[in-house]
Formats: sequence, structure tokens, C-alpha cells
Amino acid sequence: MGASDFPDDLRAAQTRLHQATSELAALCRALPWSVEPMPGWPGTAHPHTGETTGGRDASPGWTEEQKQMVKRLRMECTDLSVRIATHPYWASVEAEKRVAARTELKQATAPSATPALDVTQAA
Repeated sequence: MGASDFPDDLRAAQTRLHQATSELAALCRALPWSVEPMPGWPGTAHPHTGETTGGRDASPGWTEEQKQMVKRLRMECTDLSVRIATHPYWASVEAEKRVAARTELKQATAPSATPALDVTQAA
């Protein structure tokens, strides 16, 4: 089975799922740590070094627009996952080969990986 064997609509759905998942992760990383406004708390000072660790600044919470964006992307990811999992194509794949085929679809549609930084040269 080659990557070209997958139907175009299935490939498109999996590609969009990769994109939507990436968009959701990036959005969540950029949002405040708490959905609702919450006070922060001070960290704990190390008794020997005096270094403070573990504290958190106050969170202003998410705006309604941010909440809607997260909800929309989560719903899209769920809908795409269902569409992919229930696609009629899977019935044409032998049961014991479906997991491998699903993995192949994910790999065939994955965004190209960013080249890893050679840490020996960077150091």
C-alpha cells in the first residue's frame, strides 16, 4: 500500500487535522494559564541559594473571543477525527493492516519536519 492509495478526501481531512491540531496547540501556548481570572502566588525561596521557584503571575483569564477560538478548533479536530476514523476507505483495508495503514496516512500527510539543530556545532 502506497501513500497515493488513500482517497483525496481522506488525505485532505488528515492534512487539515494536522494543521488544526498545530493551530490549537500554538493558541493554547499563547493564552494565559487560566481560563478564568485567577490570582497568582509567590514562589518558594530556596533556603541555601535564595533562588525563588514555583510561583505564578496572576492570570487575566481568556477573552470570549479566545474561548470561542479554542472551542472552534477543538470541535474541528473532533469532527475531522471522526470523519477520518469512519471513512469508508478503511473497510477496504484488511483488519490486521488498518493500524499500519492509519500510521502511513498520518506520515504521508504530516507537515515536513524542521531539520534538527546540530547541537555540537551550535555549542
